[in-house]
Amino acid sequence: MRIRLVSVFVLLLVSVAALSQTPSHTKKKSRKTAVSPGKKKSAQKPAARREQRATRLQQTFVASSDLKPMAAQLLDSHSPAAYAGVESYARKHDGEDAGALAWLVLGYAYLTDNQPQSAVPALVRAQRPAGDLSDYADFLLAQAQQATGDQEAAARTLRSFAQKYPNSLLLTDAAIVQANALLALGNGSHAAAVLESRRSPAQADLEIALGKAYLKAGNTAKAAEAFRVVYFTMPMSEQAAEASAQLELMAGGLPGAAYEQKRRRAELLYQGRRYAASAGEFRALVDRAPSSDLRALQVAYGTALYKAGRYKDARLVLEQIGDANDEINAQRLFYLSEMSKEDSRRWLALLNQLRDTQPASPWLSELLLAAGNRALLKKDYKTALSFYNETWLRNPAGKYASYTHWKAAWLSFRLNKRAEAKKLFEEQITQYSDGTEVASALYWRARMAEEDGEPGRAKAYYQRLAERYRLFYYGALGTERLRTLAYDGPPVRDAVLTRVQAVKVPTFLRTPPADNVRVQKAMVLENGALYDFAIRELQAAGNDPVTTYWAQGRIARIYQAQGRNYRALQVMKRAVPQYYSYDLAQMPRAYWEVLFPRLYWNDLEKYSTENNLDPYLVAALIRQESEFNPSAVSRANAVGLMQLLPSVGKKVAKHLKLRGFSTSQLTVPEVNLQLGSNFFRQMLDEHDGQVEYALAAYNAGGDRVEDWRGETYRDIAEFVESIPFTETREYVQAIHRNAVIYRRLYAVTPTETARTSAP
Repeated sequence: MRIRLVSVFVLLLVSVAALSQTPSHTKKKSRKTAVSPGKKKSAQKPAARREQRATRLQQTFVASSDLKPMAAQLLDSHSPAAYAGVESYARKHDGEDAGALAWLVLGYAYLTDNQPQSAVPALVRAQRPAGDLSDYADFLLAQAQQATGDQEAAARTLRSFAQKYPNSLLLTDAAIVQANALLALGNGSHAAAVLESRRSPAQADLEIALGKAYLKAGNTAKAAEAFRVVYFTMPMSEQAAEASAQLELMAGGLPGAAYEQKRRRAELLYQGRRYAASAGEFRALVDRAPSSDLRALQVAYGTALYKAGRYKDARLVLEQIGDANDEINAQRLFYLSEMSKEDSRRWLALLNQLRDTQPASPWLSELLLAAGNRALLKKDYKTALSFYNETWLRNPAGKYASYTHWKAAWLSFRLNKRAEAKKLFEEQITQYSDGTEVASALYWRARMAEEDGEPGRAKAYYQRLAERYRLFYYGALGTERLRTLAYDGPPVRDAVLTRVQAVKVPTFLRTPPADNVRVQKAMVLENGALYDFAIRELQAAGNDPVTTYWAQGRIARIYQAQGRNYRALQVMKRAVPQYYSYDLAQMPRAYWEVLFPRLYWNDLEKYSTENNLDPYLVAALIRQESEFNPSAVSRANAVGLMQLLPSVGKKVAKHLKLRGFSTSQLTVPEVNLQLGSNFFRQMLDEHDGQVEYALAAYNAGGDRVEDWRGETYRDIAEFVESIPFTETREYVQAIHRNAVIYRRLYAVTPTETARTSAP
């Protein structure tokens, strides 16, 4: 019998539970310290119990450290020798927490090998010591019993699970397993009662099981309700198709679904970017919509058609809707304007109508911003400036306020409106001090001060830039300008700079939180190579920022141990989003090395050297392109570490005379690095060896870069900031910034980078 994925997950968790059990040689002592003479155990203070549990888990972690390589080998290879090794360890440490962990690993391995008959006795032995992790032992045992067909034993094992383990992460999983066992025994009513207690928060697999339980109990109305929860409120879930099939089978005896349910499904499909499906759902609702809702529904239908690429149909729907002075009409006018870009008179009429009827609407901001961006691409800078200014002036605290203010400042600078540019640069710093454009404003205001013969002011701005945005693109440029500034005097005191607040660096723990039971459980699970379950415990461990940082760092380390370095990088980017604002010494070096890994380094360095490239620049490019995921495939079908299109891969392979090349080899790191390094070298050669031009071409294409180079710029930094594609501009800046960090991390001495302990 095939084991459900959730079963596997829980199996791992059980192993953790068994680990937390007290070793046999310490049981007596633990009982004495846990309960005072003459008092019940429940009288013990929660903090003391928590400390005792955490201490026991710490002891288990230390005692089971030598199990980890054996467990990892078993779960990786499932070889007879690996099974024998872990079983030998379990028998040697039988009755101890380390032995319980080994039995859990063994049971889990048998389950994943579809050998539940062998898993049951191993999990029974893991269950014997009992203790803090016994919820995992119970759950995994029930999974194994169910897989052998002993539904009665599985239901019995989980009968009091929620009462015994009220804080377990497995409560919902256990309820589903117990309910399925009860269903197999014909007890639908009992199964439904078990699942009802776990319905909040809603979960698709639980609702499906609940629907089946109610069907078994003969309650079709309740069954339909459960299936409809999935179908209408979780349309993006894997279970939505099953819910639909179940409802189809029941359709003859059910009242129709409510209008609001159907509308909710359409909206959720739209939010999930399933635009074609969403349009179909909206269309089906139009004829039955209440009059008060009809216009909103029609506009939603037309918008979904537009997003699905059905522009002709979208225009037809939206043009048939009558005008009104409301936000619904504002949305309608915006999408009509997007489909009228080639008809300037029609487009301007729609813009003016929106200006007149809804001057404060967010949709007007969207329209003006889009107009500014289009003018920028056409190099009509005066028109672009006008639209950016209007967007900002109409809503100076809105969604696009900081961005459009910056675009107005930058275009004023490019159009040589110096007084206006100075004013706007300083406003950017003072009014949007938390915005991402502040570093840009500081740098270019300093450049203007240099050009105006104000070195003291320039020095002040460069210093503040280097202090606050030290690892940003502009932070590196500012540091370099400061180094070459021909001025030895003091910086000018400027009130504008007082608005640039220092970043708050969080506290990073160097050792695991000793009193956090979930953290300690996770570490024990790691010793059993039960990584996914350790991650689950760590995700639940962070009740405060300090613990969260440590837990996320540990999750990243687990992914590294699995060879999933790109996942580790993603975890750390989410966990510490402001890391570019920190100096290297302000965060553990281990975190930096996750964020900026040196992976596939021998091949990377080899092919970088062959193509006369800086390996740290190539590493920075890979980090931006694929986050070091060798199997990454983009929406444009670019493949592998350096994200090469198959056509590019074939062309470069032919140039290098690689025999037997196929596009499937683009996921092979060595091949991808060989081809990608050569391709980037070609980009450099085609663009005068200028890295920024080559990077822009790598992202946006060489023809576009040649077009952009036709303008006049002070220097390469002005070219980069003037790139009209936001994605390409940020791409070039990010790789430049990443390369600087790579060099600082790996090309200097350990003392200069302030090595700190690993998480």
